[in-house]
Amino acid sequence: MVDVAGNLGAVQAEIAAATRQARRQTGAVTLVAVTKTHDDERIRPAIEAGHRVFGENRVQEAASKWPALRREWDDLELHLVGALQTNKAVDAVTLFDVIESVDRPRLINALVKAMARTGRRPRCFIQVNTGEEEQKAGCLPGEADDLIAGARTAGLDVSGLMCIPPFDADPSSHFTLLSGIARRNGLTQLSMGMSADYATAIAHGATHVRVGTAIFGSRRS
Repeated sequence: MVDVAGNLGAVQAEIAAATRQARRQTGAVTLVAVTKTHDDERIRPAIEAGHRVFGENRVQEAASKWPALRREWDDLELHLVGALQTNKAVDAVTLFDVIESVDRPRLINALVKAMARTGRRPRCFIQVNTGEEEQKAGCLPGEADDLIAGARTAGLDVSGLMCIPPFDADPSSHFTLLSGIARRNGLTQLSMGMSADYATAIAHGATHVRVGTAIFGSRRS
């Protein structure tokens, strides 16, 4: 059995310690507890322990479990942290409070139309492919400024940036790169850092860290 509440408390304590170590203000970092592949039985202990901010990778999976949970707890905040297809834009805007994976003009246009249709305006993060990996979502670093400007002009509420460093790389340079892009574009929110590197991300200015395995255990197939 996975002790979700105990794991959550340990991660929260480590985030608090890393925040202090970085000499940042208490509460400066939001934990996004990523529940990909985990069912409501695994998620409930985290909610019952008081956690309220969660992340999902896929729209369809989120639609299968979060509406029911939100009927029980109406103060939950849900982030989309995985790649988003344009044909899922309406569903994403309906389900999520924050969309962290905005990475191309076509998706921006789809989200603007979806927001007009639904009347909802989730906050958006621009995802930057800091490692310029062909298989990974996210705009290239050299395209980020133009994409941020285009998203703002189109009417999206661009709150910050998100990145996923290459698996086998030192994440520090990627976090520094993302922080620089944010700074020159006047953005203060940075979603960076996962189970293996969130303390490093906090030292580099992360405001949101996405942690799943360290809380909920190995992903279920």
